[in-house]
Amino acid sequence: MNLADIFFHWKAIIEILVLWFVLYQVMLFFEGTRAIQVVRGIALILVAFFFFQKLGLERLDWLFRNFFATSVIALLIIFHPEIRQGLARLGQRNIFVSAMDEEELDQMLKEICKAVESLSGYKIGALIAVEMNDSLSGYVESGVLIDSKISSELIQAVFTPNNPLHDGGLIIQRGRITSAGALFPLVQRLDIDRIFGTRHRAALGLSEETDALIIVVSEERQDVSLVYRGKLHSNLSHENLFLQAKEIIKTRK
Repeated sequence: MNLADIFFHWKAIIEILVLWFVLYQVMLFFEGTRAIQVVRGIALILVAFFFFQKLGLERLDWLFRNFFATSVIALLIIFHPEIRQGLARLGQRNIFVSAMDEEELDQMLKEICKAVESLSGYKIGALIAVEMNDSLSGYVESGVLIDSKISSELIQAVFTPNNPLHDGGLIIQRGRITSAGALFPLVQRLDIDRIFGTRHRAALGLSEETDALIIVVSEERQDVSLVYRGKLHSNLSHENLFLQAKEIIKTRK
């Protein structure tokens, strides 16, 4: 094998690695949206297209090239909301998760869970969003700015009925409460069960646009739910809420 052949093989390997990295980032881009299944299918087609070119299969190469040329506009129209959500995530990465050690993380979650358990017991609704990698700064500004240590007592005070801030969301960033009464986008999906009210729809809406971990307390059913990446886990016990929340946060490190 001469030098030219070695260079050709290394070039092909580098191209494959770059293609795989780009596809992986695109899939992360659409994670948590209904477009993810289509993106995965397109990723497989792109990989096949790449190998067709390398193997010199001209007819298949021509077919795939024309297929993509005619389908791009349709995909942009169909998945416009998902593309908008994905673009909103760009440039919003932060280092919150890695900034807390396990002891601090446990203490934060214990205070949240303690507050949630008390609020649920008194049939008081709540909506709490914990910032992960995607910044929640834009939503912070829609509420009343706070800079406070996380405590069960403060969280309960915020959601006390007749408090001007109790209808909005409470935001936690970098281990501190930074906003209360914040407004979150309502989910646009039509497959949401009617038993879930505005708080749950706001939690799902925020989870579709960011990777925030969101906790919801239903004042009607005394139900505690955890929402993450468009998925809602309802009727959680105090212990399960703590364990699931901690697991999600740790996997994002």
